[in-house]
Amino acid sequence: MAITGRVALLAVVGAVAVALSPRPGVALGLVNLLIVTLVAVDLALAGAVRGLRFGRSGPRGARLGEPVPLVLTVTNDGRRTVRAQIRDAWPPSAGARPTVHTVRIPAGERRFLEQRLRPTRRGDREPFRITVRSLGPLGLAGRQGRHYCPWQVRVLPPFNSRRHLPAALARLQEIEGEVAIRGGGAGSEFDSLRDYVIGDDVRQIDWRSTARRGGVVVKTFRPERDRRVICVLDTGRTSAGRVGDAPRLDHALDAALLLTAVAQRAGDRVGLIAHDSEPRLVMPESNEANLLSRMSEAMALLEPALVEADHDGIVSTVLRTTRRRSLVVLFTELVPAVIEESLLPALPSLTSRHTVLVAALRDPRLAELTTGRADVRAVYAAAAAEQTLLRRRQLTEELRRRGAEVVDAAPDHYAPAVTDAYLSLKSLGRL
Repeated sequence: MAITGRVALLAVVGAVAVALSPRPGVALGLVNLLIVTLVAVDLALAGAVRGLRFGRSGPRGARLGEPVPLVLTVTNDGRRTVRAQIRDAWPPSAGARPTVHTVRIPAGERRFLEQRLRPTRRGDREPFRITVRSLGPLGLAGRQGRHYCPWQVRVLPPFNSRRHLPAALARLQEIEGEVAIRGGGAGSEFDSLRDYVIGDDVRQIDWRSTARRGGVVVKTFRPERDRRVICVLDTGRTSAGRVGDAPRLDHALDAALLLTAVAQRAGDRVGLIAHDSEPRLVMPESNEANLLSRMSEAMALLEPALVEADHDGIVSTVLRTTRRRSLVVLFTELVPAVIEESLLPALPSLTSRHTVLVAALRDPRLAELTTGRADVRAVYAAAAAEQTLLRRRQLTEELRRRGAEVVDAAPDHYAPAVTDAYLSLKSLGRL
């Protein structure tokens, strides 16, 4: 049972009548009886809450930052008209406005209530409950109840680096020799034979074909296809740190999506591993048409764990997942203690069998702090920032000496820098 503000207004009017009455006691009893009677009648005439049936329709998934339009269908299976106030409650991370819908639903009819979600976090978002207050014709009192209408919206990671995809694909075409100004592509897989022209490498002359044709012909090559790319996401505690307006892990997911899209177009197979102290996600390499969507679905549920990453475990998982030589892209952070004590000792086992690319995200705030000279505090901050950047450069050189390629870029250039490194390795035949 629910009572509205109109009952309080009646009580105020009744109090005035009692105060002005020559017989206050009798007037008080009459006023109370009148209010109780009206509330009881209004409550009896209110439509049944249990007679309402709810359903939902709309998209089941969307990328973070995109609106999700949903429709809540309310059907009145009761025998009376329902004048209801309906509140559809979602968790705060779903980005739903706390709206109360006022509707009138005659018996046997239905109404459609629109709602727009703007999720602020990745993952699965589900509604909490639907609260319904069915008021009587006088609007004094009503029946209140709860309904549960299950639904799930999976919020996928944003693919903001999609805007870099045309440029990356254009470079891929150049590497593969599909652009006229480049001619035959560089690589290590045989592509075709063509006539020799001045400037061609004489080491590529095919002498047998030259003897058969009676003219000098050379071999052309293309970048390898059907190679393996393994994206390894470090979901340890360092991935929870925010750079700009997003956690490091979200930047890594965005870069992995761009790399996957380009690698798929290049004919390579892509796999995904998420690991902190233990494996959180393992997707064997594949080149299926729906790989990007399946990867986005799996990434949506990844969250940073407040534990140190186990790089020995990461290496073991990679070696178990793929036995063929692959490009292993490790999305991690250049933290001296973690790199020196965990990654460097485990790296030789990985570089001996695979090509390793370490992709680190650099906070642009460091470069801003190095220019501070306004006061003593700014100078100390600048010195600390310079020290941090120096340690990152030292770690980068050490990783390269151990046989790994390194990308250390700011958020705006992170995803394209990782993809450019992949394309450079592909053009050199090092995958």
